[in-house]
Amino acid sequence: MFRTKICGITRVEDARAAAEAGADCIGLNFYPGSARHVGREQAREIREAVRGRMLVAGVFVDAPATTIAEIARGLELELVQLSGNESPQDVAILAAALGDIPIMQAVRAGGAGLTTVRAHLDECRRLVCLPRLVLWDAFDTKQFGGTGRVADWSAAAAYVAAQGLPPLVLAGGLKSENVADAILAVRPRGVDTASGVECSPGVKDAAKMRSFVEAARAAFDKAGRAD
Repeated sequence: MFRTKICGITRVEDARAAAEAGADCIGLNFYPGSARHVGREQAREIREAVRGRMLVAGVFVDAPATTIAEIARGLELELVQLSGNESPQDVAILAAALGDIPIMQAVRAGGAGLTTVRAHLDECRRLVCLPRLVLWDAFDTKQFGGTGRVADWSAAAAYVAAQGLPPLVLAGGLKSENVADAILAVRPRGVDTASGVECSPGVKDAAKMRSFVEAARAAFDKAGRAD
């Protein structure tokens, strides 16, 4: 669906700058506990500012399926990102409520690594609600993403090498200085950054976004040639 995503957009000017930088997707965070949280009207203004120019994803953390579906349909989001502790049963209920809006589910693999992730996805498959994409993020016991911590690239690469799993989007501490190395090491379908392109939480830096997208695009091109 996308190769480069800028998450945690809170301002119209940052959304436009992300589009001008060439990003494929932005994320709007509806989790009240996040420093990058946006309200519905704020989200609507941002969504309209880039309509037709890029994909817009909604980020949710353990929210009711009815709430997620209402927001996603009301804003005409192209993607719903689940970044909490949603179970396969939760995903199944939400998938039924969303209809044709795809789901990307974040995983933050700790010590159990790929085993736990595979078990979760196997149950989703059994319930016929396999997410369209999996977002591989850094593990943290207290925060749901946006920590700036680098994810476990070796475990993410093992996921990519496995058979029959949804495409992987890599997150976790990515910025222009390391995104190329991450792409070449993991070979993800896409990459996602928030803190790596910010001046402060929720306030993006246009130059950093541009550098990030340029570095990611070059690495994806190089990875494609190597394949």
